[in-house]
Amino acid sequence: MTAAEDGTLADTGAPDDAAVLSEVRGGVAVITFNRPQRLNSWGPDIAAGFYAAIDRAEADPAVRAIVVTGSGRGFCAGANLGPVPNSGETGPDAAKTDVAQVVGERHPHFLTELRKPVIAAINGACVGIGLTHALMCDIRFAAAGAKFATAFTRRGLIAEYGITWILPRLAGWGAAMDLLLSGRTFLAEEARELGLVNHVTPPDTVLERALEYADDLAANCSPASLAVIKAQAYRDALDDVAAVSARAEKLMYESLTRPDLIEGITSFLQKRPPNFPPLT
Repeated sequence: MTAAEDGTLADTGAPDDAAVLSEVRGGVAVITFNRPQRLNSWGPDIAAGFYAAIDRAEADPAVRAIVVTGSGRGFCAGANLGPVPNSGETGPDAAKTDVAQVVGERHPHFLTELRKPVIAAINGACVGIGLTHALMCDIRFAAAGAKFATAFTRRGLIAEYGITWILPRLAGWGAAMDLLLSGRTFLAEEARELGLVNHVTPPDTVLERALEYADDLAANCSPASLAVIKAQAYRDALDDVAAVSARAEKLMYESLTRPDLIEGITSFLQKRPPNFPPLT
């Protein structure tokens, strides 16, 4: 699905049984992993569909925020290293596993490089590479009782695709080492205490709450400001404070030349919703 001219939903032509579904609701793109029979475990089909849906959302000027969720009982239960359904295979064969093919052409950190905010609505199991993708989103809502795990040590694997970069930044070193080394399962409530998710909601409202948050960003926040601040946050985390402050000063002067500033101040003084221009 994509946005029609009036901002309502329009069909993209993707079948309902596609590995990834996408639609635009107002100014928000909703991207749904759609392999519920395997808890949306990550594989080439989901990877290709996800990248295509993200690219459409990033390029669409009508889209100002992106929500990612899963169908059924899982958000994403890790990489699909087992047999392909209906293939006749009886089990995983590590020697024949092409990891690059399973993961796809992009590593999860590409989500941090998008111009638009990405909100994860974690509706269920969030494990392994599914957890890495969720942590690379900018904001996370989780259903109460949803199960999380790194799981790598319990599968004979290593910490994959940037999770050792993002997990300590969110949870702190001690908590990150616990979760990485033990591979234990923990619930959404503990994830909230550790700072891995921003909000825990009743399971039947997690997508609704994430959409409300995304709708607020789309309606009231400057797309240009969102893009610049997101880039600042991820880049500045790797630099010293003097360099960060100097870059911020330059970016501030640039923001003073954009129409977003005039609209932001005028709408505030006129006590009306802002009408910020889209990203170009």
